[in-house]
Amino acid sequence: MTGSRNILSSDVEIRGKLRFSNDLIIDGRIEGEVNSEGDLTVGENATVVGDIRTRSVVVFGRVEGNITVTDRCELKQNAELHGDVAAGKLAIEEGATFMGSSTVGNPKSGSSSSKKSDDKPSDGGGDS
Repeated sequence: MTGSRNILSSDVEIRGKLRFSNDLIIDGRIEGEVNSEGDLTVGENATVVGDIRTRSVVVFGRVEGNITVTDRCELKQNAELHGDVAAGKLAIEEGATFMGSSTVGNPKSGSSSSKKSDDKPSDGGGDS
Protein backbone atom coordinates (compact mmCIF):
# COMPACT_ATOMS: atom_id res chain seq x y z
CA MET A 1 0.00 0.00 0.00
CA THR A 2 1.58 3.26 -1.12
CA GLY A 3 -0.51 5.72 0.90
CA SER A 4 -2.86 5.75 3.80
CA ARG A 5 -6.34 7.17 4.21
CA ASN A 6 -7.14 9.04 7.41
CA ILE A 7 -10.63 9.85 8.71
CA LEU A 8 -11.80 12.66 10.99
CA SER A 9 -15.25 11.53 12.17
CA SER A 10 -18.33 13.69 12.70
CA ASP A 11 -17.58 14.24 16.41
CA VAL A 12 -14.19 15.87 15.65
CA GLU A 13 -13.79 19.66 15.64
CA ILE A 14 -10.46 21.31 14.82
CA ARG A 15 -9.53 25.00 14.99
CA GLY A 16 -6.26 25.98 13.35
CA LYS A 17 -4.16 24.87 10.40
CA LEU A 18 -4.54 21.27 9.26
CA ARG A 19 -1.79 19.55 7.24
CA PHE A 20 -1.73 15.96 6.03
CA SER A 21 0.30 13.88 3.59
CA ASN A 22 -1.86 11.31 1.81
CA ASP A 23 -5.65 11.07 1.76
CA LEU A 24 -8.03 12.54 4.32
CA ILE A 25 -11.78 12.21 4.80
CA ILE A 26 -13.31 14.93 6.97
CA ASP A 27 -16.77 14.35 8.39
CA GLY A 28 -16.43 16.81 11.30
CA ARG A 29 -15.85 20.57 11.51
CA ILE A 30 -12.64 22.36 10.56
CA GLU A 31 -12.09 26.08 11.18
CA GLY A 32 -8.83 27.05 9.53
CA GLU A 33 -6.62 26.32 6.54
CA VAL A 34 -6.35 22.82 5.10
CA ASN A 35 -3.10 22.11 3.19
CA SER A 36 -1.83 18.94 1.55
CA GLU A 37 -0.31 17.43 -1.55
CA GLY A 38 -2.82 14.60 -1.13
CA ASP A 39 -6.52 14.13 -1.76
CA LEU A 40 -9.28 15.51 0.47
CA THR A 41 -12.87 14.36 0.83
CA VAL A 42 -15.27 16.70 2.65
CA GLY A 43 -17.97 14.29 3.87
CA GLU A 44 -21.70 14.97 3.87
CA ASN A 45 -21.70 15.87 7.59
CA ALA A 46 -18.56 18.04 7.33
CA THR A 47 -18.13 21.80 7.45
CA VAL A 48 -14.85 23.47 6.52
CA VAL A 49 -14.56 27.19 7.29
CA GLY A 50 -11.28 28.23 5.72
CA ASP A 51 -9.24 27.86 2.56
CA ILE A 52 -8.39 24.45 1.11
CA ARG A 53 -5.17 23.83 -0.85
CA THR A 54 -4.71 20.20 -1.93
CA ARG A 55 -4.04 18.04 -4.96
CA SER A 56 -7.73 17.21 -5.35
CA VAL A 57 -10.94 17.60 -3.37
CA VAL A 58 -14.37 15.98 -3.44
CA VAL A 59 -17.04 17.93 -1.53
CA PHE A 60 -20.20 16.27 -0.24
CA GLY A 61 -20.68 18.71 2.68
CA ARG A 62 -20.17 22.46 3.19
CA VAL A 63 -17.13 24.65 2.51
CA GLU A 64 -16.93 28.35 3.36
CA GLY A 65 -13.64 29.43 1.84
CA ASN A 66 -11.60 29.25 -1.34
CA ILE A 67 -10.48 25.97 -2.89
CA THR A 68 -7.20 25.73 -4.80
CA VAL A 69 -6.30 22.32 -6.21
CA THR A 70 -3.68 21.25 -8.72
CA ASP A 71 -5.84 18.46 -10.14
CA ARG A 72 -9.62 18.07 -9.75
CA CYS A 73 -12.40 19.65 -7.68
CA GLU A 74 -15.75 17.84 -7.51
CA LEU A 75 -18.90 19.29 -5.94
CA LYS A 76 -21.33 16.45 -5.32
CA GLN A 77 -25.15 16.58 -5.35
CA ASN A 78 -25.84 18.26 -1.98
CA ALA A 79 -22.51 20.05 -1.59
CA GLU A 80 -22.36 23.74 -0.68
CA LEU A 81 -19.40 25.92 -1.61
CA HIS A 82 -19.30 29.60 -0.70
CA GLY A 83 -15.96 30.69 -2.13
CA ASP A 84 -13.82 30.66 -5.25
CA VAL A 85 -12.30 27.66 -7.01
CA ALA A 86 -9.02 27.37 -8.91
CA ALA A 87 -8.58 23.87 -10.34
CA GLY A 88 -7.24 21.93 -13.28
CA LYS A 89 -10.68 20.32 -13.65
CA LEU A 90 -14.03 21.21 -12.06
CA ALA A 91 -17.13 18.99 -11.88
CA ILE A 92 -20.39 20.23 -10.37
CA GLU A 93 -23.28 17.80 -9.96
CA GLU A 94 -26.91 18.84 -10.24
CA GLY A 95 -28.17 19.91 -6.82
CA ALA A 96 -24.84 21.33 -5.65
CA THR A 97 -24.72 24.97 -4.52
CA PHE A 98 -21.73 27.03 -5.69
CA MET A 99 -21.49 30.73 -4.89
CA GLY A 100 -18.24 32.17 -6.11
CA SER A 101 -16.06 32.27 -9.19
CA SER A 102 -14.02 29.56 -10.85
CA THR A 103 -10.76 29.41 -12.74
CA VAL A 104 -10.38 26.10 -14.52
CA GLY A 105 -7.48 24.74 -16.54
CA ASN A 106 -3.76 24.32 -16.39
CA PRO A 107 -2.20 27.77 -15.96
CA LYS A 108 0.95 26.61 -17.79
CA SER A 109 -0.98 25.95 -21.01
CA GLY A 110 -2.80 29.28 -20.89
CA SER A 111 -6.09 27.50 -21.60
CA SER A 112 -8.13 28.51 -18.62
CA SER A 113 -11.69 29.71 -18.38
CA SER A 114 -13.24 31.80 -15.69
CA LYS A 115 -16.92 31.89 -14.81
CA LYS A 116 -18.74 33.94 -12.20
CA SER A 117 -21.67 32.41 -10.35
CA ASP A 118 -24.79 34.55 -9.97
CA ASP A 119 -25.33 33.38 -6.39
CA LYS A 120 -27.74 30.71 -7.61
CA PRO A 121 -27.53 26.97 -7.06
CA SER A 122 -26.01 25.09 -9.96
CA ASP A 123 -28.56 23.23 -12.04
CA GLY A 124 -25.91 21.03 -13.59
CA GLY A 125 -27.15 21.98 -17.06
CA GLY A 126 -24.19 24.12 -18.06
CA ASP A 127 -20.62 23.21 -18.70
CA SER A 128 -18.38 23.51 -15.71
